[in-house]
Amino acid sequence: MTDHVDQVLGPTDDTVSFIQARGMFFVTTLWVLAAAWVPMLAVYLLIKIAAGHRPEPADIVVYAEAALIVPAITAAAVMLIVWRRLGWLHTSVHGLDFAATGRHPVHIPWSGIASVALHGRGPFTELVVTPVSEDYATELAGAGGHPRIRRRGAEIAYVVDVGLMSPGPEVLLAELHRRVPSKV
Repeated sequence: MTDHVDQVLGPTDDTVSFIQARGMFFVTTLWVLAAAWVPMLAVYLLIKIAAGHRPEPADIVVYAEAALIVPAITAAAVMLIVWRRLGWLHTSVHGLDFAATGRHPVHIPWSGIASVALHGRGPFTELVVTPVSEDYATELAGAGGHPRIRRRGAEIAYVVDVGLMSPGPEVLLAELHRRVPSKV
């Protein structure tokens, strides 16, 4: 990566931080897993009934337990895996620093941002940051995989999951509009 002229000294209290709250991440993971698991369990039970199996009262208790326990245990396991690697975003006079869940952080100076936009709704909202050129973005050291990238032709954009960030995506969009009003 190349150095850019826009490395400025600024006040240290100018940073605004957005983080993914662990509780919100756990609850969202839990309801998404439950929304997928319970219908699969119901289809499995209907296939067994169609094949001639007659459920007894004890079977109903087992299915009810599975509907409640499996999503909770799976959500807890996912939470343990990403505990210290949830997404975050910082804005300062130096630029935009961000990391998607389980990914390396990225730094882009304000002059290196071509556009920013929010896509999706609710907890699935994503921030798409398009740099002026690929060499403006600096991948920082950290645990996890490479940053989430979306390529369209020669254009590259970085994607960050911001739907569960605190403060919310609306506040993030207002902050980005304050920093780069012509690019939001």
